[in-house]
Amino acid sequence: MHPYLARLWRNLGFSWQGLKACWQTEWAFRLEMVVGIPLLLVAAMLPVTPVEKLLLAGSIFLVVLAELANTGIETAINRISEERHPLSGKAKDIGSAMVLVALLNGGLVWCTILYGCVFGG
Repeated sequence: MHPYLARLWRNLGFSWQGLKACWQTEWAFRLEMVVGIPLLLVAAMLPVTPVEKLLLAGSIFLVVLAELANTGIETAINRISEERHPLSGKAKDIGSAMVLVALLNGGLVWCTILYGCVFGG
């Protein structure tokens, strides 16, 4: 196997390990996946433009990305120290806010596009 392909394959393995670890340890990630995957299927079947389908799917992927980043932040903070510290709490709160903003974005995108789909607006 070409060295670049071997490196790519190894890196894909690391990514898979990260997804698996997040699935195993994070309730919110599991919930977002259980809701997000069916929504991706719904987005694919809606009678909307390709750009709207991409916006719908992208909003779901954004939530997943935010959750993965938040979990990474929390894991790193916990690795540094389990003791309470204002900066640790601030970092975790900001990570949580990132997920909230992604969820609000997803809700806005879905509501806007579904409204247009139902009411032709």
